[in-house]
Amino acid sequence: MAALYREHHDALVALLQCRLSSRTDAQEIAQEVYVKLLTMNDLSHLESPRAFLFRMAINQSMDYLRKRVVRANVPPDPAAEDMHATPLPEQHLWASQQWKKVQAALRELPAKSSQAFVMHVVEGRAFSVIAGDMKLSERMIRYHVSHAMAHCRERCFAPEAP
Repeated sequence: MAALYREHHDALVALLQCRLSSRTDAQEIAQEVYVKLLTMNDLSHLESPRAFLFRMAINQSMDYLRKRVVRANVPPDPAAEDMHATPLPEQHLWASQQWKKVQAALRELPAKSSQAFVMHVVEGRAFSVIAGDMKLSERMIRYHVSHAMAHCRERCFAPEAP
């Protein structure tokens, strides 16, 4: 087996590389062929071990190319791709319940705190823009947003009374 490898490995990989257009794939197929040969019990009955080696390699490469074509032609499963993008009913229900808690907590706050929170957190606006719109300093806007966040956190994540 070692002599077969030493004498024919380079030629085998070159042949496979021509068939597969990839040296990496060729080396991988050659390795698979040698592993299969090693698992065979007795090679002494072979008239031409070299011919057997190359025939095995060609067959393996044909199988590999068939699999490549089949994989390329299989359309992607849309359900699998969107599995994490589509919320589960339980996730949707939980998010809806959390949003209702946030809305209730915001109604408990002064109007400026609630408005600054919504503009920054929900709408994604910058503190400086909100400050200009509300005619307040940026520092006051930061205060209102942090105050609203703390209040919402307390209301939304506090353990519910039995």
